[in-house]
Amino acid sequence: MGRKVTVATCSLNQWALDFEGNLRRILQSIEIAKSRGAKYRLGPELEISGYGCADHFYESDTLLHSFQVLKELLESPVTEDIICDVGMPVMHHNVRYNCRVLFLNRKILLIRPKMQMANNGNYRELRWFSPWNHLRKVEDYVLPRMIQETTGQVKTVPFGDCVLSTKDTCIGTEICAELWSPRSPHIQMSQDGVEIFTNSSASHHELRKAESRVNLIRSATSKGGGIYLYANQKGCDGDRVYYDGCAMVAINGDIVAQGVQFSVNDVEVISATLDLEDVRSYRGRENHPHLESDPKPCYRVRVNFSLSDVDDVHLPVHQPVEWCFHTPEEEISLGPACWLWDYLRRSGQAGFLLPLSGGVDSASSACIVHSLCVLLCRAVEDGNTQVLDDVRRVVGDSTYRPTQPRELCSRIFTTCYMGSENSTEDTRTRAKDLAGEIGSTHMTINIDLAVRSILGIFSAVTGKWPQFGVNGGSRRENLALQNVQARVRMVLAYLFAQLSLWSRGRPGGLLVLGSANVDESLTGYFTKYDCSSADINPIGGISKADLKNFLFYCVETFQLSSLRGILTAPPTAELEPLKDGQVSQTDEADMKMTYSELSVIGRLRKISMCGPFSMFCKLIHLWKDLLSPVEVAQKVKHFFWMYSVNRHKMTTLTPAYHAESYSPDDNRFDLRPFLYDTRWGWQFRCIDSQVGVALRWRKVAPAGAVGAITHLI
Repeated sequence: MGRKVTVATCSLNQWALDFEGNLRRILQSIEIAKSRGAKYRLGPELEISGYGCADHFYESDTLLHSFQVLKELLESPVTEDIICDVGMPVMHHNVRYNCRVLFLNRKILLIRPKMQMANNGNYRELRWFSPWNHLRKVEDYVLPRMIQETTGQVKTVPFGDCVLSTKDTCIGTEICAELWSPRSPHIQMSQDGVEIFTNSSASHHELRKAESRVNLIRSATSKGGGIYLYANQKGCDGDRVYYDGCAMVAINGDIVAQGVQFSVNDVEVISATLDLEDVRSYRGRENHPHLESDPKPCYRVRVNFSLSDVDDVHLPVHQPVEWCFHTPEEEISLGPACWLWDYLRRSGQAGFLLPLSGGVDSASSACIVHSLCVLLCRAVEDGNTQVLDDVRRVVGDSTYRPTQPRELCSRIFTTCYMGSENSTEDTRTRAKDLAGEIGSTHMTINIDLAVRSILGIFSAVTGKWPQFGVNGGSRRENLALQNVQARVRMVLAYLFAQLSLWSRGRPGGLLVLGSANVDESLTGYFTKYDCSSADINPIGGISKADLKNFLFYCVETFQLSSLRGILTAPPTAELEPLKDGQVSQTDEADMKMTYSELSVIGRLRKISMCGPFSMFCKLIHLWKDLLSPVEVAQKVKHFFWMYSVNRHKMTTLTPAYHAESYSPDDNRFDLRPFLYDTRWGWQFRCIDSQVGVALRWRKVAPAGAVGAITHLI
C-alpha cells in the first residue's frame, strides 16, 4: 500500500503580460518537479498572466492569452503524468475570478476560484475580481472551444469550492489571502479529511514580514494536521512591490523544505517526500476531526491517479528544518537589489546613475547596487546561464563574464557628486571614497555655474536677485534658492544618465536612482522635482533608522570602511551657505523632529490609523519620560502641518521599493487627499482642550499608573 507522496512547489519570477516568458518558466518548473519524482506541482498565484496586470485584467485579451498559454501547457509532453496546478484569470457567467486550474494528462480536473480577496494595502483584487461566495457549491464551467479541442473531454468541468480526491489522498486549495483570514478554508477541509493543502500566493516583501508568513503555515498544520505546500511569486513583475519567494513545505506544524527568500534565479522548485500516515496518526492523536460537525462536506472531484507508489518503503521522508530568517539589514541588502536587477534587465537600459551626496541615504542606494553586483557574480559562478546572458546584454558585451563585484559595478553603475558653494569638502571626500570602494564610475560636478545662469535669467526679467536668509533674504527667497540648486541636480542627473555612456563610446542609457527615505517622504522634506525625482528609488520605503543599521551591516559584510565617516556625519541637504566653512543646516533641525520620532509618528498615522487627536492621546503616554503634554502637542501639530502642506509632493514622487507598512506612497498603498486645510482647526482645538487635562492628570496620577497605561498601548 502506497503511503509516501512526493510533491513540489515553486517560486517563479513572472512578469505581468509576459505570456511567452511566463509559459517558459512554468514548463521549466514542471520539468524540474518531475525530475525529482513529484506527482503534484503547485505554482504561484495568477502565474500565467502575471499577478500585477492591474486594469489589464479588464481586457478580454488577457483572458484569451491566458487560455492560449493553458492550451500550450496541456499539449506539452512535459506536463504528462503529473498533476499541474496553475493560476490564471477565468470568466464564468460574465464574472471574472482569480482561479486555480488543476489538470492531468491533457484533462482539466477542476477550476477553483478564490473565495477571499486581498483588498488592503497594496492589493485591490476586488477592483478586478469577484470572490466565490458560495461555500461548498460547484457549478459546470463551459470550456472554451480551443481547450475542448485540446482535451477531447466533455464541454464542462467542475468550477467552485471543491477539492481533488486521488486514489490515495485528498488535496484542497487555498489562494494567498485565504491563509491570512480568520475563516481560512483549510480549517473546514481538514475536518473533512483533506490531507494536503496548497497555497498559491503573490505575497510581497515587507521588512520583518517573513516570520508572520511562516508562523501562519506552521499554525495551519499544527492545529488540524496535514501537509501544506506554499508557492509564491518572486521578483519585480512591473510595480513597486517585490515578491520574495519563500516557497515551503510543512507537515503537522513543522517546516520540512524551505526555499530562498531573495535570489536572482527565475525558477526555484522545492520538493519533499512525506508520509501520509504521519498526518493520519497526528490527527487521530491531536484533534479528533470525527468529533467536529460540518453541515456540508467538501465537494470531491475524483481522479484515477495516485501520488504514491505501491512500493515506497525505500523512500526517505523529509525531516523538520529550522527556518533561517534574514535580519532586517540583510533584507535591505537583498530585496531592493533583486528588485533593481529585474527592473534593469527588463527595462532594456545599460545600468544606473546615482547622485551620490556623501550622506546616509544616497550611500544606502549605492550599497544596494553593490550588493546586487555581489549577487550577480555569485550567480554566474554557480552556473546561472540566464543571469550571465542578462548581464552580457546589459553591458553590451557578448563575451563578458563578471567575476569581481567591483569590476562589474564599474560597468553598470555611475555615481556623481554634484557640489556647490554650499557643499563641504567632507561630503565630497566621503562620496569619492565610497565610490572607490564599491567600484562605481565616479564624477565630481560643480553646479554653481548652472545655478547662477538660472538666477541670471530671473534677474534679467524681474530686476531682482534673491538672497539667502543669512544675507538678509526672506524665507521665500531662502527656500527658492535652495530649490533651484536641488532642481538643477535633477536636470543634470538625467542629462548624464542619457549621455555619459555615449561620451565613453558605449551604447545605451542609465536609469536614474533616487534616495529619499520613507520618513522624508512622510513629511515632504525634499524639493519637488529635485534629485529625489528619479526613475526608481530602492530606499523609498525604508526608514532612516533601518538605513543606518544597514550601513553598519555593509561596513562589516562588504568591508566598506568609508561608510563609518558617513554614519557619524549629521544628515544635511547642504543647500544653505556654510558658516566658517562648516554646515549650518541639518535635516532634523529643519524638520523640528528627529528621525526616530518620525518613525513612531509614521506608524501611528498609517498602521494605527491615528488622526491628530488620537495620535496626541497615544504619544502623551509613549513619550511621557521625554516630553511634556505641551511639547507632545507641538510635535503632533507640527507634523500634521508639514504632512498636509507637503502631501501634494507624493503625487509626483519616484516609484519606490515597498518595504514598510507605514509607507506614505500615494500610488496605491496610502490613499489620502493631497489638498488639505493645513490649519486643522477642529482637530488642533481638541488637542488643546486635552493638554490641560493631561497636565492635571499627571499631577494626581499614582506613580505606577502612567507606566501601566504605556504598557497597554
